[in-house]
Amino acid sequence: MNNSSSIVVFGAGGRAGRRAVAEAVARGHRVTAVVRNPDAYRDLAGTGVNVVSGDVTDADSVALVSDGHDAAISAAGRTDMDSEEFYVSAAHALLDGLSRAGVGRLVLIGIGSTLETAPGVMVHDAPGYPEEWRAFSLGHAAELGVLRAAVTEIDWVVIAPPPVMLDVEAPRTGRYRTGGHQVLPPSADGATGFSYADLAVALIDEIENPVHRRSLTAVAG
Repeated sequence: MNNSSSIVVFGAGGRAGRRAVAEAVARGHRVTAVVRNPDAYRDLAGTGVNVVSGDVTDADSVALVSDGHDAAISAAGRTDMDSEEFYVSAAHALLDGLSRAGVGRLVLIGIGSTLETAPGVMVHDAPGYPEEWRAFSLGHAAELGVLRAAVTEIDWVVIAPPPVMLDVEAPRTGRYRTGGHQVLPPSADGATGFSYADLAVALIDEIENPVHRRSLTAVAG
């Protein structure tokens, strides 16, 4: 991809989305930050960033805001609707809308609980996993199912951080490990945490230099 690309970020107002926008701009990319209510996120606007209204579950809206961009990031999420309904609708709309807009690369933020903790066993299916969190995770799993089943030219990848609460305050280190669809083991120093800032590094790296394609890919510190 070109040194300076145009990236559309859905869900740009959230913790992960904000850091993805900041990381992209810091590397010289132009960003369209897509949120439902731009008036609530005017602080996102600045050099290299255009804040617009859009609906990631509507293919027409996705196509409109994505036109002219080189790549897309989906950091979108909603708590006011059923998780599976949202993520399935978003997956269909992104594949359709981005295809119409001519955007070839899509990087989505997944969730660590959809990674396998044992062969064939996702974290959210392991004994003792909190039931109140499971429904949200199942939505992400359903989204992945749509992507895997789709007949599409979109070059997509789902980046899943560890199944822990990500660190909001930790500074960017620029270091991370990648794996497959299993939970990555603790790092050499035994650390299991991961930061939003380094998640953003992994996202933009996958746009600048695509390595993982049409897969669920674990990342960790």
